[in-house]
Amino acid sequence: MKLNEQGSGPSFASEDVATPKRTKDILNRHNLVLKKSLGQNFLTDGNVLRNIISAAELTPEKGALEIGPGIGALTQQLAKEAGRVVAVEIDQRLLPILRETLSPYPTAEVVHGDVLKLDLRQLIEEKFSGLSGISVVANLPYYITTPIIMKLLEEKLPLENIVVMIQKEVADRMAAKPGGKEYGSLSIAVQFYCEAELVTIVPRTVFVPQPNVDSAVIRLRLRKGPPVEVADEDFFFEVVQASFAQRRKTIYNNLGARFFSKENKRDLEALLLEAGIEPSRRGETLSMEEYGRVAEALRNCPTCNK
Repeated sequence: MKLNEQGSGPSFASEDVATPKRTKDILNRHNLVLKKSLGQNFLTDGNVLRNIISAAELTPEKGALEIGPGIGALTQQLAKEAGRVVAVEIDQRLLPILRETLSPYPTAEVVHGDVLKLDLRQLIEEKFSGLSGISVVANLPYYITTPIIMKLLEEKLPLENIVVMIQKEVADRMAAKPGGKEYGSLSIAVQFYCEAELVTIVPRTVFVPQPNVDSAVIRLRLRKGPPVEVADEDFFFEVVQASFAQRRKTIYNNLGARFFSKENKRDLEALLLEAGIEPSRRGETLSMEEYGRVAEALRNCPTCNK
């Protein structure tokens, strides 16, 4: 659906959506009841939008893929900077509103669908042909943040940046370094593919309706290659997840429970020491490089259960 058509009702498309008054006016005129199940909280602060746009490093030669445009507040600003904007929206009720708010922006297009079910590689090939770079820029629903980001990363899409506003707690975990309580399997999974950087904290007061927690904007700059070489990525991530199965337990106990029987668990101690890892350490203290060594050691271990 291209959004350069005029809506049937009164149009306010020349005004920015991202103000509390304008957002409430749009919702009231369209009698839109927001769905908690879709995580619908609409941003009403222009300064935050400018921070998001700046972090995405867009130009007229680049494209932006937005997930969950809502009523178009961010989409409008993306269309002013990028050469092409494609926004994926799952809620059919929002399509007439987007047709209204995006009517002055012929380079903006909305695709109705579930981003987790779409073939994003095909979508990118069809919609962004000829552009020099593509970034995902979005205000993601809290309830589905991690599945969306991991889909973007695991499918190894041709992206430059992923700049998203998400729950602050999740952003802290994605950007966390070894040794802190936020560091875990999500930190490693994200940083395996990206350089993660917190851009700004966003208070809950700048949304309609107001969520229960604060948000943060995080930029994930896609790496050209992983920071550690592993022979089997799936097995590497399995080792990482097993290491955090019970955070209070040592890596020896967590890995032992997953990969060794009681009879040969003692082999794990020698394996860890050979990899330069003290068996008494906990999962949150290991760097990605250390996890790489542990995964390779386990992969080549004749007595572990793979």
